[in-house]
Amino acid sequence: MQHAVGAPLPPHGPGSGHVGRPYQAQQPGHPGHPGPPPISPPPPGPGQAQPAPPPPGQGPPPPAPGQAPPTPGHAQPSPAPGQVPGPGWSGTGPTPPAREAVGHTGHVQLPPGGPVPLPAPPAEPGTGGATLAVLLIGPAGAGKTTVAKLWAARRRVPTAHVSLDDVREWVRSGFADPQAGWNDHSEAQYRLARRTCGFAARNFLANGISCILDDAVFPDRPVVGLGGWKRHVGPGLLPVVLLPGLEIVLERNAARSGNRRLSDEEVARIHGRMAGWYGSGLPIIDNSTYDVETTARVLDDVLARSIASPPAW
Repeated sequence: MQHAVGAPLPPHGPGSGHVGRPYQAQQPGHPGHPGPPPISPPPPGPGQAQPAPPPPGQGPPPPAPGQAPPTPGHAQPSPAPGQVPGPGWSGTGPTPPAREAVGHTGHVQLPPGGPVPLPAPPAEPGTGGATLAVLLIGPAGAGKTTVAKLWAARRRVPTAHVSLDDVREWVRSGFADPQAGWNDHSEAQYRLARRTCGFAARNFLANGISCILDDAVFPDRPVVGLGGWKRHVGPGLLPVVLLPGLEIVLERNAARSGNRRLSDEEVARIHGRMAGWYGSGLPIIDNSTYDVETTARVLDDVLARSIASPPAW
């Protein structure tokens, strides 16, 4: 099930209340919980004087010890400035202070239907201080995660890195490992991970933090590949393909462990499918002879050119 782009986050802010009871506290005009009915004071006994009414504009004096509270109809004093009115108060005194606005907590709620736009061209070499979203594409063993982490860490503006494999492996019980056989269950978890990454990227960008994502997107599956990322993040996403030679990919894959290490046959098959990106119009970096630092610098230069002249995808 695909979610629409810009789906709002769960409600977070004034009005959410506490679990198990509706929010009612300290809202202007709310009647509050009714108190017990007032008790009328007894009439004065023989020889006792009738209490004098209060002067105009003043409330009645506080009751003496053991005396009942004033009856309805007598004016009740307004709460002091900044004081929260008690239950049953409905006077015209100062309005109680409102709860803290959502924006003051450091959380910016995503605007509905607001895909990521293209950033403005930087005024200096490379991407400079531009806030942008990047999708780094490549086969297993291309070095996507390593390069993305270094590029994000070396930028002089806040930048986050989100790896699809990391998010996919958040599932602990019931994890559908594609190496055990590709099926509808593993396909559903991949789609869910991509939507989660897209929401995370948009949330970072809404708070002024750039984001780079990495994923093995195949050119022969545009609906769940680039098309899916465009739906989840927006047309401002900048895709770049990292595609070293097959020998380099096989060597790097052999150094892996766990469920991220693939068979040589699977690596060769994925690499062959990735070759379909040639001629697609997307920028491609062959990092067969580059170390990680050089690849990160080349990536920054390629992204600067993509900002100035966005690729058609």
